[in-house]
Amino acid sequence: METTVLRRRAFAAGAAAVAVGALALAGLTGVASAGQAGGAVPAAADRLSPGLIEAMSRDLGLDADEARARIADEYRAAAVAAALEESLGADFAGARLSDEAAVLVVATTDRADIGRITAAGARAEVVGHSLDRLEAAKAALDTVALRKAPEDVPSWYVDVRTNRLVVNAGRTSAADGFLAGAGVSRDLVRVNRSDEQPRAYADLRGGDAYYMNGTGRCSIGFPVKRGSQNGFVTAGHCGTPGVTTTGANQQAQGSFQGSTFPGRDYAWVATNASWTPRALVNGYGNGDVTVTGSTQAVVGSSVCRSGSTTGWHCGTIQQHGSSVTYPEGTISGVTRTSVCAEPGDSGGSFISGSQAQGITSGGSGNCSQGGTTYYQPVNPALAAYGLTLVTSGTPTDPPTDPTDPPTDPGGGTWAAGSTYAAGAVVTYGGASYRCLQGHRAQAGWQPPNVPALWQRI
Repeated sequence: METTVLRRRAFAAGAAAVAVGALALAGLTGVASAGQAGGAVPAAADRLSPGLIEAMSRDLGLDADEARARIADEYRAAAVAAALEESLGADFAGARLSDEAAVLVVATTDRADIGRITAAGARAEVVGHSLDRLEAAKAALDTVALRKAPEDVPSWYVDVRTNRLVVNAGRTSAADGFLAGAGVSRDLVRVNRSDEQPRAYADLRGGDAYYMNGTGRCSIGFPVKRGSQNGFVTAGHCGTPGVTTTGANQQAQGSFQGSTFPGRDYAWVATNASWTPRALVNGYGNGDVTVTGSTQAVVGSSVCRSGSTTGWHCGTIQQHGSSVTYPEGTISGVTRTSVCAEPGDSGGSFISGSQAQGITSGGSGNCSQGGTTYYQPVNPALAAYGLTLVTSGTPTDPPTDPTDPPTDPGGGTWAAGSTYAAGAVVTYGGASYRCLQGHRAQAGWQPPNVPALWQRI
């Protein structure tokens, strides 16, 4: 689990949800500007995707103007929440939007903080447990669960609304045993009876489809770069390092470079020179959504998901830093949402406004009757592999190909323009490589650069 310091740094770029109507945060301009100076600059409302607006209208009951207003309000509220979290320090007990009105609620354990919170335009709430204390208790549960997944305990998370660590369990005795094994005080916990049976949405896609080893199917989360290497992040349960991928067009695409599952649920795929990363999420006929950053939204924010099975669906963020037990093991650090999903949506993009949020992991229910879906936040995935999210300001055009097809300066046998069959062996840079997929070599496809096509031997 990430440390408290890392969590707070990520939260400083978050966004809080506000209900439609009169904005109770109207006096927060100064604080919002200070927060935005740290990197959270909202996109212009008129640049939001028509597909996202349409999905928010359907799922959240908003017209287009209300949807745009809500997104703008959420960015402003996020800046206020981030500034107050930093200001309150160890007293901070979470931020959320009230259910009944457009009011940002910031909780503290110290009554002396009330004036500071109200002066910022938020409503103060005094509670018994700091967010640090609750998250420390959850971390203890995570440690136990990573050694052995608890039986009949599908999920657990810190709920800032109730100021409790919530444990969802099929049996109270299962929850009690889980808590006792981790040494967590029952005073911090609320146990909910739950029949959830979450599972990873394997072999599926959310944004653009890709295929693993020519068989299983998942989806691109968000395009990324690692230095000059292009690629994308996706769900860790979709593949392990070395698994090759082909794109939706069935052409050679790349291979998994890193993957974590269970424990977390993220992975990244390096792609060959045929694929150009774009700062877009598939809008499924409603206009693609432009990605401008990865500002983390706070609890209560609207969030939308793109998936090939069910298209665009929206809901709200319920809890960050949740843990969930799949048949394969326990996943920690995921975000729980009210967005529905079905097989075919796995690995896809979660986005709030123009800000990338995460990668579809798994959940329960469906889009006919509703359900719960968890996403792996994108920022920890980027940090784990040293990746940079491709945004609207990221140069993505490939370099101009050289006039002459490149060859190995060391005199190897590989050469651009040559056609290679699977199993063929070439030399490049003093090493030998075996062809994994038949192809015609192109500039930039030198064997060390395209592990999807060549395996060093």
